[in-house]
Amino acid sequence: MKKEIYADGVGQIHFAGNMVRFDFVTLQPAADGEAPKPEPSERVIMPPQGFLSMFNSMQQLIDKLVEAGVLQKNNK
Repeated sequence: MKKEIYADGVGQIHFAGNMVRFDFVTLQPAADGEAPKPEPSERVIMPPQGFLSMFNSMQQLIDKLVEAGVLQKNNK
């Protein structure tokens, strides 16, 4: 069985030690009435070539989502 990890987003992406590092965050409840606060949850570390491969895969998925009408291109 594969392990699934949930994240609300990416807190940081940085390059250190010749590796690309993604720090994922989850939103945690804050005090009454305040917006949830992102807290670090997981880190993924990969070589630059793995990062480029992932980027290309993500771009292909974005293109398919735009084509399906799920996303709209931002023309800025």
